[in-house]
Amino acid sequence: MRIKSILKKCTSFLSTILFIVLLSVLFLSVASKAAGNEVNLFGYQVKSVLSGSMEPDIQTGSLIAIETGGAGERFQENDVITFQSEEDVLVTHRIVEVKNGGQQYVTKGDANNGADRNPLLAENIVGQYTGFTIPYAGYVMNFTSSREGAALLFIFPGILLIGYSLITIRSTLKEVKQLMNEKEIRA
Repeated sequence: MRIKSILKKCTSFLSTILFIVLLSVLFLSVASKAAGNEVNLFGYQVKSVLSGSMEPDIQTGSLIAIETGGAGERFQENDVITFQSEEDVLVTHRIVEVKNGGQQYVTKGDANNGADRNPLLAENIVGQYTGFTIPYAGYVMNFTSSREGAALLFIFPGILLIGYSLITIRSTLKEVKQLMNEKEIRA
């Protein structure tokens, strides 16, 4: 009897965790889409790095956290920043020179041979790299941002919950059948 009690508690705990994960994924997906894929949590944003320009410090496909906000003039040489390039692409590079009292910056990728062509205006800076990196998670984030990935994010937890529900229903039916058999034996 003790084992059944432990199993019931474990299954209850597991279903609660799955439900929380499903709600979290739904919330993050909706918040991400509503904010134009720019979810800001306590002044931090998560970005994926898809080029090798900052290797070996930041590997291709990594997920990084950047601190947003603050004046564009606050950055110094050797700070790693994420900025909007002239081609409207987010780039993460290191500041190699501060110009005009922090109004412009010369940046360079650590793995690149030379500095970026044009100085960067302070107003194009999105945020500063915090040092927090999760290798290869950027590939996953980019996939989930695609139509196929977003659909999978909604479908996969649902399939897990349906599967878990079927297993729970099956075990409950077995218990009911066993109780009915025990009643017939006693009668």
